[in-house]
Amino acid sequence: MIVIGAAELNIHLAKNAEEALFKWLIASFLMGKRIRGDVAAQAYRIIVEKHHRDTPGKLAECTHGQLVRMLGEARYTRYDESTADRLLKLSGRLTRDYGGKVLNILEVSHDRSEFESRLKEFEGIGPKTVEIFMRDAHRVLF
Repeated sequence: MIVIGAAELNIHLAKNAEEALFKWLIASFLMGKRIRGDVAAQAYRIIVEKHHRDTPGKLAECTHGQLVRMLGEARYTRYDESTADRLLKLSGRLTRDYGGKVLNILEVSHDRSEFESRLKEFEGIGPKTVEIFMRDAHRVLF
């Protein structure tokens, strides 16, 4: 199994690097599903790099159909409908509850455990997605 990290996706995580944290959250979200890592990585590249959906606001501007087409372009077809729906919900909730910033989740969390619990409250983010995200993000968050 090939482990794809933030660096392999050209995501440069650093302290207070909100844009990079959001990108890594999206990549982790896509890789957290039962789908090949290279397909998830390609879906990330198409959504974030090709279509410039690199902030919660820009992602939320997509229609469900546009996201399904982007996922299909990457051959991320097994979960395309539900993933598109959950990506829209993720961006909406991140904006509504945390001002569109991953760092705001950190700010209201007392420790790593609470931060991870808050991530799991987003529809479609489970233990595997949190594990993938924290594998690289913990260095700049905690």
